[in-house]
Amino acid sequence: THGAAAAGVKLNIRMMESEEIEAGGAESKLRGVHGLLVPGGFGIRGVEGKIEAIRHAREKKIPFFGICLGMQCAVIEFARNVCGLAEANSTELEPGTPHPVISLLDAQRGVTDMGGTMRLGAYPCRLTADTRVAGAYGEALIAERHRHRYELNPAYRDSLERRGLVVAGASPDGTLVEVIELRDHPWFVACQYHPEFRSTPIEPHPLFAAFIRAAAGCGRH
Repeated sequence: THGAAAAGVKLNIRMMESEEIEAGGAESKLRGVHGLLVPGGFGIRGVEGKIEAIRHAREKKIPFFGICLGMQCAVIEFARNVCGLAEANSTELEPGTPHPVISLLDAQRGVTDMGGTMRLGAYPCRLTADTRVAGAYGEALIAERHRHRYELNPAYRDSLERRGLVVAGASPDGTLVEVIELRDHPWFVACQYHPEFRSTPIEPHPLFAAFIRAAAGCGRH
């Protein structure tokens, strides 16, 4: 809604349980949408529906915005269907996955209290020049708030990037991937942080505004 105010468009939101997509398929359930947002969450329920919805948005060139778990699902989908890692997953969802593209960092292993493993609060992020994300922010160094445990596994970063996933922002030391986008797509962005924590009606977050502008310029699918 904040993004629509910034873009000067009327917004119709279609809320959907991702389990509906698991049951009925993305093609029919998402017919007519101009954009797809997959927000954060915890646990395995509905995740495969989210992944299928993201695949639909990627293949049909529908503007997509993923937040926290939404970014993790986007990475899983890309690893499975673009990189050919059919069983790619998050170790949160499938501890025995042969391709843990999302996992705990080494420093988090052995910490048993969930609160102790979460990355909470504001962290700096250096944006990659000439990306859609950098264009939306209009600056190179930002700070965004987090509330999550799992991260993109750095062991898979090179193979993901070789197939077209762009790391649009990372921690200043380069170890933590904070935001991704895809080449050859009208607008496909996903971030590990929570932009809604900073967004207000008077000052909409730049990524919400950019997402809605992209959706407003996209024909129905």
